[in-house]
Amino acid sequence: MNVALWLVLLMLGTQLGAALSQGIQHWCVVLVGLAAAVLLTCRQFAFSSWKTFVLVVVLCGLLLRSSMGQEATPTPLDPIQFVPGGSDQKLLVIEGRALADAPVRRGRCQALLQVNHLAGQVLEGRTELVVEPCLQMLPKGASVRAQGQLVTPAVATHPLLPNPAKRLAARGSWTQFRTKQVELIHQDHTPLADGRRQIAAQFQDLAGEHSGGLLAALVLGGAQVELSSELREAFRVAGLSHALAASGFHLSVLLGATLALTRRVGMPLRLAAGVGAMAIFLALAGGQPSVVRAVLMGAAALLIRERGYRAQPLGVLLSTLVLMLLVNPSWARSIGFQLSAAATAGLVLSSQPLEQWFLKRCSQRSIRVLAPALAVPMAALLWTLPLQILHFGSVPLYSLVSNLIAAPLLAPLTLAAMILALLTLMLPTAIAALVMPVLVWPVQQLASLLIALVGWMSVWPHAQLLTGHPQPWVVLLVILALLPWALPSLQRWRWRAFPLLLLATLVQASVQLSNDVMLVQQWGRQWLLARHQGRAALISSHGDLLSCQLAKQLGHGYGHRRLDWVVVMDPVASDHIDCWTELAHTVRAEHHGLPPLFPGQRLQSPGLMLRRLRGQDRHWSLRVNGQSHPLKQSSGGALRWKNAG
Repeated sequence: MNVALWLVLLMLGTQLGAALSQGIQHWCVVLVGLAAAVLLTCRQFAFSSWKTFVLVVVLCGLLLRSSMGQEATPTPLDPIQFVPGGSDQKLLVIEGRALADAPVRRGRCQALLQVNHLAGQVLEGRTELVVEPCLQMLPKGASVRAQGQLVTPAVATHPLLPNPAKRLAARGSWTQFRTKQVELIHQDHTPLADGRRQIAAQFQDLAGEHSGGLLAALVLGGAQVELSSELREAFRVAGLSHALAASGFHLSVLLGATLALTRRVGMPLRLAAGVGAMAIFLALAGGQPSVVRAVLMGAAALLIRERGYRAQPLGVLLSTLVLMLLVNPSWARSIGFQLSAAATAGLVLSSQPLEQWFLKRCSQRSIRVLAPALAVPMAALLWTLPLQILHFGSVPLYSLVSNLIAAPLLAPLTLAAMILALLTLMLPTAIAALVMPVLVWPVQQLASLLIALVGWMSVWPHAQLLTGHPQPWVVLLVILALLPWALPSLQRWRWRAFPLLLLATLVQASVQLSNDVMLVQQWGRQWLLARHQGRAALISSHGDLLSCQLAKQLGHGYGHRRLDWVVVMDPVASDHIDCWTELAHTVRAEHHGLPPLFPGQRLQSPGLMLRRLRGQDRHWSLRVNGQSHPLKQSSGGALRWKNAG
């Protein structure tokens, strides 16, 4: 590695370390590692004292700048200053402007609001406007007035549960304003948001909810399109989530087609066409980290190519990431940024060596043809695998096969969707009404085929390996074990690093096979999860859909695809029972006032047993690995658990 690449890599490591550090221990590790890296750099490249001084100054500046990536704090004029203390929940009047579209979801709208006035005072801050019931989408740029209550968002009581407080803090908001009705004062002109809504609505009207939503996501990115949870889950389990996230793949399709069409024109026109294509992509997909990274890298590569030079993809990638974190240090905490950077690094560093590896070991011509198609997803998987385990606790086992099957459909679908999106925006309404249904129909059939294939692949046996969420140091062991396989220069360490992977696997397996009982509470609901040697059972205080969905998150987060049994201490509505039966092999719930178990009855699986005690109303005994845990349900439905050992 030359000195320029090494210095840019050192700068990137400094930015990531400062932005991701939490607590004094992390900072000590970062500073010690940085000092060691500076000493190694000066010795390896024989830096003079002046160059060393400049390097230290630059790195210190990056440390200070990147430390701003830590969670921000409210300003003196933030609405949190008006949150009443105790039980005093008086009504306040708020005025502000919506910063993003707020679609209707389960009868509720949630919009990030830039506050202008609150309780008659001028403020500068943000709050999340929660409208329930909500009958109509609140569009971006809408200036509204509402009367309601200002509260602080809930804090997750468990890492696997939703954390509204953390989610809003990342967006610069520390409060929620709850209301039942809003008054529209003024609607700003928002051409980009209007265009996105027009594309999504046109596609879904003409191609249906699923096919139209997929086509819109290929243009705008899944973050800006209302897709069904079933469709998102199917793509995730099949290992094709990247298809729904606006990223470098979508830009490469658009930019490749643009350059192919302009290959016979002069360089200025070709350059203008390429820049125009990237500008359109950025405008439609928005300033998401993966989009910004793709556009910056595409622009740099295009300029270098048109000037007749050969680009160094690794240098372009590292420079792009350094520039992005210099502008917005908080992007370092974005999962989208991390996955995009890791996948791109995999394509840059590992895809070509993997392709050569396939070609050397495959003698059949039919298989050798597939080498490039296999090398790309395998390289991306190698580099994103630790992040998938860390953030999601799961790995799609058939990712390579699903990418191989879906690849012939994704590229033409993406290009067709982008062409249709431009026609939607450019054609007059009367002409679009006649032409668009004809043009959309064949693309709709292709999208339906892809959705059918993804749905089929997502239900393959053991399509998803649930690993649970390991500790960061375990993930670090996985990274160290995979690096020799991802980097050809370290191939002599491949089998020597295997014990690290084995150690990480054994540590996580011991966690998965442990015996544990935990009581989790959130939003007035309770879940008691009992685990024994890889099996698990659950008791829920409520039977509504939200309780079931959060119970699934807990089960999957601990690596349990299905539970042995579930007991719901609450009547389960008929339209929610399907959710519970998907979660567990056996479901017992209150029905018409009758308890899930009668006195003396028990629900049992190996190592796990729940029994209702005789002569004691709402008293239960939970046994895990032979240990008894008394459990009592109050008249209000709350669970009280005592660890009796």
